Amino acid sequence: MARNGLCFPGNVPAFRATIVLSLLLLLLHPISAGHDYHDALRKSILFFEGQRSGKLPPDQRLKWRRDSALHDGSTAGVDLSGGYYDAGDNIKFGFPMAFTTTLLAWSIIDFGRIMGTEQRNAVKSVRWGTDYLLKATAVPGVVFVQVGDPYSDHNCWERPEDMDTRRTVYKIDRNNPGSDVAGETAAALAAASIVFRSRDPAYSRLLLNRAVRVFEFADTHRGAYSSSLRNAVCPFYCDVNGFQDELLWGAAWLHKASRRRQYREYIVRNEVVLRAGDTINEFGWDNKHAGINVLISKEVLMGKADYFESFKQNADAFICSVLPGLTHTQVQYSPGGLIFKPGGSNMQHVTSLSFLLLTYSNYLSHANKNVPCGMSSASPAFLKQLAKRQVDYILGDNPLRMSYMVGYGPRYPQRIHHRGSSLPSVQAHPARIGCKAGSRYFLSPNPNPNLLVGAVVGGPNSSDAFPDSRPYFQESEPTTYINAPLVGLLSYFAAHY
Repeated sequence: MARNGLCFPGNVPAFRATIVLSLLLLLLHPISAGHDYHDALRKSILFFEGQRSGKLPPDQRLKWRRDSALHDGSTAGVDLSGGYYDAGDNIKFGFPMAFTTTLLAWSIIDFGRIMGTEQRNAVKSVRWGTDYLLKATAVPGVVFVQVGDPYSDHNCWERPEDMDTRRTVYKIDRNNPGSDVAGETAAALAAASIVFRSRDPAYSRLLLNRAVRVFEFADTHRGAYSSSLRNAVCPFYCDVNGFQDELLWGAAWLHKASRRRQYREYIVRNEVVLRAGDTINEFGWDNKHAGINVLISKEVLMGKADYFESFKQNADAFICSVLPGLTHTQVQYSPGGLIFKPGGSNMQHVTSLSFLLLTYSNYLSHANKNVPCGMSSASPAFLKQLAKRQVDYILGDNPLRMSYMVGYGPRYPQRIHHRGSSLPSVQAHPARIGCKAGSRYFLSPNPNPNLLVGAVVGGPNSSDAFPDSRPYFQESEPTTYINAPLVGLLSYFAAHY
């Protein structure tokens, strides 16, 4: 059996032809001229500095940004300054921020040793997130999950430095549960505790202890935060998938971070109840199923946890569900070879699913295993190539020959849907720009004056077409959770290509 690709039995020529055609389309078109993955890695991490809220540090590198939202939380009597704006608006949504932090931490855990000089900046990006999450979970039995009224904010086009929209504080508690966002927050804190275990042991212990407390709260007081806070979080970050996956996800990270038997037993006991095998081909801020299965499968592949074998079976099924050309493929590919799922901000699916392909391929390589997919099998090398093909598409190997990362390559999006980037900087225009005064910049055909270096936008449609225009927010808006898994991907390819 070949070890460097998909392997097929000799008696299925039609099946083989389908796969070969798909692979030709996916992997050989267009031909890559090579990429500077280290430059792309540096820029993908730099992007997070452009999303910072609060008091900016002296070593801030994106100089067109200034301090913002310094009094967040004051209406609730707490300090909620800091953290990240999730995308092109000025709201701090806790659910995607926690997922972003988890994926940044996972990127460092698996690929930090090969990040080179960028490891330090990646660790800083995690700490900017966890410092905020510690503030948001400082009150026992409460998690502050959002700052800012989204309707008020989305009605304005203004710089974060000028914000005068309502900074309403939203929280979950025992009477208004949110196991989804609390479970993800616990995952983020636990994953980050691994990142800081040797770098800052005291901080690591603080993160882990807080993760334990937040997870207990999430598990004890079960419910979806979009039921408790529907008007504030829907339709923006409404939990459509349910909270069960976040409980397993949080337990999985606590198991990895603490090695406490109680979390292993929790996972085994709740695997069926919390539906570990559901929607296995999804992974993102709302759906953790594929991530749970890949994360837990590492222990099985290392020969340490046979009791988790069913999670490996789910992970294998996930891999088969995204491979091009297979009969039961559940993921669409554009004519140019990009993973495509219906809905907004498609690049979030591209980077998160590709991250899992790469991560799982590494686990398989160490165990000398392939993934069985019916009458064929996929090698770790093939999974890496599939992930690399997605990254190369983002960086410019696509029908438009356009990089979808701002500041990378000769051609990239110029009019991204992002308030701070599209409005004149405070340095260039010291006078305040009011809520509606910014509309002319939103509607302007001119390129954004401030380069949000490293931002990866939502990306092209299913036909590989891309409107470089601010009003097309699903295509032109960057998000933190697009970039977070990309950090891990670029770290690997920078070290190996």
